[in-house]
Amino acid sequence: MSEVVNKTKAAKETTGILANLTTGQKNEALLVMADALRAEADAIIAANAEDLERGRLGGTPESLLDRLALNPARIDGIAEGLRQIAVLPDPVGDSLESFERPNGLSIDKVRVPLGVIGIIYEARPNVTVDAAGLCLKTGNAVVLRGGSSALSSNRKIVEVLHSALARTAIPANALQLIEDPNRSSVDEMLKLNGLLDVIIPRGGASLIQNVVMNATVPVIETGAGICHTYLDATADPEMAQNISLNAKVQRPSVCNSMETLLVHRGYAALHLQALAEAFRLANVELRGCAETVALIPWALPATEKDYATEYNDYILNVKIVGGLDEALAHIAKFGTKHSECIVTETVEHAARFLQEVDAAAVYHNASTRFTDGFEFGFGAEIGISTQKLHARGPMGLPALTSSKYIIRGTGQIRG
Repeated sequence: MSEVVNKTKAAKETTGILANLTTGQKNEALLVMADALRAEADAIIAANAEDLERGRLGGTPESLLDRLALNPARIDGIAEGLRQIAVLPDPVGDSLESFERPNGLSIDKVRVPLGVIGIIYEARPNVTVDAAGLCLKTGNAVVLRGGSSALSSNRKIVEVLHSALARTAIPANALQLIEDPNRSSVDEMLKLNGLLDVIIPRGGASLIQNVVMNATVPVIETGAGICHTYLDATADPEMAQNISLNAKVQRPSVCNSMETLLVHRGYAALHLQALAEAFRLANVELRGCAETVALIPWALPATEKDYATEYNDYILNVKIVGGLDEALAHIAKFGTKHSECIVTETVEHAARFLQEVDAAAVYHNASTRFTDGFEFGFGAEIGISTQKLHARGPMGLPALTSSKYIIRGTGQIRG
């Protein structure tokens, strides 16, 4: 059998044990895992250096190398994520509803683990830990298939976590890493009905679409992030600049960073040049519509393809619009249903934007960078779901559970 089948079978064999663990046992394991990551930080960073060197030699852009890079502070943050998961309420076993039928049957609907979760992701080794922590806390086994660019990092991290789990009630086989870097290993995971209960892809649009279009295993779709900020006519200039810069520059390589800035024509006439200068000082390349280029001569002309691109880089589209209707139409055409923002002091415009925009997270006067499990108080997240079934938005612990009905009787039979 292949590595994929062998490791997924091994994970599935642990689900009975996982289902019977107490919250205390799971939390203790998460804390042991967190301590192990900190204790082995130097070894993890050394493995990460191998990935970074391969990436540089292969011409990987700096913005993507930033997503891959680990350092002591980032490892501390990753370990802290496990500690935060440990203190969050355990949703497994929660009663969602309870009632009694006229015939005396007592029916409870309770949260249960999904089972075995497959995670397919790209160049962010922190996902390895986040996914492991969230899945194990909810009693799920997890099969990880990270990108080849982070293979050394992921291999060392899982080695450290396996050693930690050996000292806990959670079986180490509940956490599996697929090390085969070939595309065929992903294709194989997509068809493992009966072994994998669900697959969650995390990464760029091509990865997500490959999984969605080709999987026979159920998929929770996480979305690419072509996120917009719309500066309305009444936007406060200082607030608008702070939000816009934060949404683009604070960490451009992530899915909730802004890719297109929409600007009301009246606001642009008064404030766009100053805002563009702030972006220039932040080393952001601007690509704009004809009106934008007329105001900002150093901006490059933007194309339809640009508006449909998730850059994850210091590149920003700027489009001047006639008002809210045009902004909404642009978002509906090019948005990926991730995170969208309006900056305005007009209450009616804010209310309409929040109501009409079809996205997992919509903002009024706040940066899209807050679409994040930590920022929402969920702890580490498994991803940002842009679909409308099962889960939407940052997916914390409840999103990794299903439900089942427990029926208790006293001998009832159906006539």
